[in-house]
Amino acid sequence: MSGTSSPRHLDALTGIRGIAAWGVVLYHIRLSLTAILPPELIGLMAKGYLAVDLFFILSGFVIWYNYAGRIAQGGWAETRLFLWRRFARVWPLHAAILAAFMAFVALLVLTGRDAAGYPLAELPLHLLLVQNWGLTPDLTWNHPAWSISTEFAAYLLFPALVLAARWDRMPGWALVLLAGGVAALLHLLFAARGYDGLGDDIPGMGLWRCLAGFTLGCLMCQLWQRWSGLRHAATLAVLAGIAIALAGWGLGLPETAFVPALFLALLLALALGRGPLVSLLGGRVLTWLGEVSYSTYLAHFFLFILWKIAFVDASLQLSWASLAGYLLLVLAASAALYYALEKPAQRWLNRHPPRWAVRAPALPAE
Repeated sequence: MSGTSSPRHLDALTGIRGIAAWGVVLYHIRLSLTAILPPELIGLMAKGYLAVDLFFILSGFVIWYNYAGRIAQGGWAETRLFLWRRFARVWPLHAAILAAFMAFVALLVLTGRDAAGYPLAELPLHLLLVQNWGLTPDLTWNHPAWSISTEFAAYLLFPALVLAARWDRMPGWALVLLAGGVAALLHLLFAARGYDGLGDDIPGMGLWRCLAGFTLGCLMCQLWQRWSGLRHAATLAVLAGIAIALAGWGLGLPETAFVPALFLALLLALALGRGPLVSLLGGRVLTWLGEVSYSTYLAHFFLFILWKIAFVDASLQLSWASLAGYLLLVLAASAALYYALEKPAQRWLNRHPPRWAVRAPALPAE
């Protein structure tokens, strides 16, 4: 979704994606900021893992918006092309970061350092993007890539979701009830394992967390398509979000019980809205941060490992200057990876699909 090709209210969702990516960055470095930031701010950063749930919902929205109609009309032929296009979107950058990790691990081994966090036996799972399908007990290699693994599972299941019902005939209230059911089911899955946080047991629960969030995003897109022309629809979505938040915090509910529904309501309000907040989030700077957010998300963890080795002492604490340097490095790397690797690789793969994926001349990269 770019500023020149989509309405500003959808660009606002891209802006949110950029903010969410940086929320994950701060989450991963927060324990190295305790010397310069107050505990209250560190505590806020500790909730940065929830940004991944925003990603899942936004992904479901975007995928439904761009592909549901094509798959519904084209069936298996369109499904093949969809799967190739999603592979072209996520795998090249993932493979490049993984290759950088492999070179780094080779140096660790050659210099006699500990490489236990990078088990070679699990490397094929990462290459195939199945590492977080409940096959391993821990996060290894590039930790943030767990969500890309679960997203890939969602892509594989997406065509079945599209073809499972006549969604165009389903009224809005039924979609709301279905979204409530999905959110409730996710909470019950976590509660059955004794978990009350969405970030608990990522290797075991991350796949379900993704599939639920992705489905909520698909339902959100359909609600937006039905309600985008209605007066006060955005206001009602905001009020629904406020009610969910008050109920969740007022009753002391675990975040699994209300945060996904809260995110759905607020993102729907943003998609439906037209006010100054929408204009701000859909502005050029935040939209650009959203465009490069995949590179930010996949690269920052590896870059922080290198930054600590090069510039951080045994205390593992960053100074203000060191923090600024690291953030600038991530920003520069995000831009470089996006323009020099992520988008060119995606375009090349979309221009050269395998024979099994070809239904018609390949479409340009989104």
